Amino acid sequence: MSSSATAWRQPHHDGSPLYVSNPNPKLGDTVAVFLRAPHPSGVSQAHVRVVVDGEPAWFNAHVDRTDAVETWYRADISVANPIASYRWLIDGGTYNYRWVTGAGVVEHDVTDATDFKLTTFAPPPTWADDAVVYHIFPDRFARSTSRPAPAWAIPQAWDDPVVGDGALAALQWYGGDLDGVVMHLDHLQSLSVNTVYLTPIFPAGSNHRYDAASFDTVDPLLGGDDALARLSDALHARGMRLIGDLTTNHAGVTHAWFEAAVADRSAAEAGYFIFREHPGDYLSWLDVPSLPKLNHQDARLRELLYEGPDSVVAQWLRPPGNLDGWRIDVANMTGRHGDVDLNHDVALAIRATMTNVAPDALLLAEHGHDYTQDVMGDGWHGTMNYSGFARPIWSWLRAPDHSFRAPTGAPIDLPRIAGEDMVATMRAFTAGVPWDVTRHNLTILSSHDSPRAMTVLGAPELVAVAAGLMATLPGIPSLYAGDEIGLEGVNGEDGRRPFPWDAPETWDGRLLAAWRGLLGLRTQLQALRTGGMRWLHVGADCIVFIRELADQCVLVQATRSSAEPVTLPAQHFGGGRPWTGLLGAADLAPNEYEELSLPNDGPAIRLWLLP
Repeated sequence: MSSSATAWRQPHHDGSPLYVSNPNPKLGDTVAVFLRAPHPSGVSQAHVRVVVDGEPAWFNAHVDRTDAVETWYRADISVANPIASYRWLIDGGTYNYRWVTGAGVVEHDVTDATDFKLTTFAPPPTWADDAVVYHIFPDRFARSTSRPAPAWAIPQAWDDPVVGDGALAALQWYGGDLDGVVMHLDHLQSLSVNTVYLTPIFPAGSNHRYDAASFDTVDPLLGGDDALARLSDALHARGMRLIGDLTTNHAGVTHAWFEAAVADRSAAEAGYFIFREHPGDYLSWLDVPSLPKLNHQDARLRELLYEGPDSVVAQWLRPPGNLDGWRIDVANMTGRHGDVDLNHDVALAIRATMTNVAPDALLLAEHGHDYTQDVMGDGWHGTMNYSGFARPIWSWLRAPDHSFRAPTGAPIDLPRIAGEDMVATMRAFTAGVPWDVTRHNLTILSSHDSPRAMTVLGAPELVAVAAGLMATLPGIPSLYAGDEIGLEGVNGEDGRRPFPWDAPETWDGRLLAAWRGLLGLRTQLQALRTGGMRWLHVGADCIVFIRELADQCVLVQATRSSAEPVTLPAQHFGGGRPWTGLLGAADLAPNEYEELSLPNDGPAIRLWLLP
């Protein structure tokens, strides 16, 4: 068997409480870190290398405990810098002079990029540990009343098809509003959702509202400030949370700031934007002229937008909005242009304002590719995890006879990859950031900017497997409204189809039941929310991992098709005790060879709990 298929034999460490005595230390603290070494690994010695003030320092590890199946090594390391970057060096048996980093066991020297990271930054709010997010594009979710169409809009009936591309896509107006969200909170709670994320709610000249005309009020088309207050109050009365969406990278051409900037080159507002030649030649998001880029070198802009108690960021964390956090649109581009890079400064400033106004608020970033250099936990708490979650899952689960164009702008179809490549991609991204970031990234399968999971994968059974991975892997599950009933869409705009509340016969009931069951289990089982994670088996068509705390273990198997048989030594997993099958999975008990023999049919997602 390949090493990936016997991943359970490998030494393991992660940032969870099983392996780190204090996941949120202060500068100067000493923290105990632990390495689990199954006996088949042959590990006989372990050491920890920590980078202190830019120079490696060594800490010896000693045996903390041992039993019939494994040895635990312990090292007490000093946290001398805000980010303590560390790795294990192991010796003995198969692993003679090998590193253990966030990427796993490596047999050659590697850069520090994949080292484990222990940070002194304030952790995310505790409520985010248990969050299940529901992502709503307000114009298409639900309509509580009819309103006159705005001048920019092309009014639509609720069941009219969306255009899906071109200039008209942003102008189709279906009239969804915030009171419409209130009408369907029972549906959200039936999915174990406890947090609503709304795409922008400010006045604009489009249905997506990323071209804000103001940040000071809620769009009257959505019901205005009073409707936001009603939604916020209704959510909080149910113990739920609300996250808003803010464009710090750009505004709209109809924004009062930009209109003043264009009208007078000497106006203060002219400094809020980046003009190559005033008034008509200015930087904009991806050269879209309706989205002029904001200039974060301007002190007054920073003060208005996110610095201090009177800023936009602060305003909506207080009544009437009472938001519980912000998702920052194109956060990866904010503050960056040419030789200027203020991105980290902006993140720190937004976080500082939020901490002062609402210490329990969550700050999330949009980032579509490699976020590992931008998200260390001192600014953004986490990101929308397209690269390290959605795309590898799409590529692994895509049906073999189902082609789909890569959603990254590449002129080729999305590849179909083996499970080994999917897991390697996931590990590459989790290895680049602290454990707190991994746990607070949004794990997504679709968004308002992406194709729908149903369209990418091509079958509801495969979407159910993807849903299972969202519910069980580390991160905050983020379900895009409509994915639970099988809505489709070939791109982000096509995927913004109105939720068919009046046509439940079009819903995929089995898929809806799967989502409810899987997210319900996540809510019930602490190990799925805050436990550590070990890969046990990684094959082309089947992956197996465990989520674990000291007093709870959940075994997860995902298969995309009939797969190679997987057996695990019972003594290493439960010591011969049976595992209880969840969501209809049969119980798992040792066979006559003292092995746990897992089913090998698929597509399927199966979970077992060790009582």
